[in-house]
Amino acid sequence: MILNEELSQVSLLFVYGAMAFYTFAFLAFVAQLSRLASTKQESRATATGVEKLGIWLLIIAALGHGAGVVLRGISANRVPWANMYEFSITGSFIVIMIYLLALRIREVRLIATFISGFTLLVLGLATSVWYVQVKTLMPALQSYWLVIHVLVAVLATAFFTIAAALAVVYLLRNASWIAKVKGSLFGFVRRVLELFPSNDKLEKSAYRFNIIGFILWSFTLIAGAIWAERAWHRYWGWDTKEVWTFIIWTIYAGYLHANATRGWTGKRSAWLALIGFAAIIFNFTIVNLFFKGLHVYSGLK
Repeated sequence: MILNEELSQVSLLFVYGAMAFYTFAFLAFVAQLSRLASTKQESRATATGVEKLGIWLLIIAALGHGAGVVLRGISANRVPWANMYEFSITGSFIVIMIYLLALRIREVRLIATFISGFTLLVLGLATSVWYVQVKTLMPALQSYWLVIHVLVAVLATAFFTIAAALAVVYLLRNASWIAKVKGSLFGFVRRVLELFPSNDKLEKSAYRFNIIGFILWSFTLIAGAIWAERAWHRYWGWDTKEVWTFIIWTIYAGYLHANATRGWTGKRSAWLALIGFAAIIFNFTIVNLFFKGLHVYSGLK
């Protein structure tokens, strides 16, 4: 397998360029929310123009981001998601693409600050902490199941991320302490939260994104078991990564079941969704960095 480290550096430059545009987009969306939350009519009138600027900056960032992902794959002569750095740049790119495709949903449009900020944070960690040079794959990863299993996991994570953002908004909007705390900053936060649609719409949107994420995560679990049988001649071995993948599946299954049959709506539902997302973050970071097992592919050890 031919590796091209020079091309991987070009890929890194594209990622850095995307980070710059994500920063500008984030600032534009902050300015948009500030204008929407303003009591001055002239400030509110400019919010649409600022939002359009933010979206265009987000699109430009996504194009550079996508180029960085593709060039990383070409430089490694394989799909670019074999370690934490590659998974981070690919996963955050897919989050942005799904977000852009869902922009027609009002409550989704208003979480642009969260999505652009989260993507910027992930890329910052990827380039500063998790970056590794291009490497050949270990034998167990040299399979078409790498494409199927990890791609579906990335897609599921993207849907869970958007749902988590909506859950955060729901919880903040219904937090009694925000209404009690005085100060201009909290007053601004309260006015921003009032911009979102009703609680019912927020909850339904988060539920729909979580349903799609759960279906994809279920396929991730099944595909992983099939791949494990091909690679290690057993479907399940209680490896750390396998266990946490199942834990995540169980949390979201509980969330959907409680929502549909037990009437677990409102704050309890939002908290359960966030617990599931926290388990995903734990699985990707702590498990990869500090646990041992056949599935730990951080690339940093």
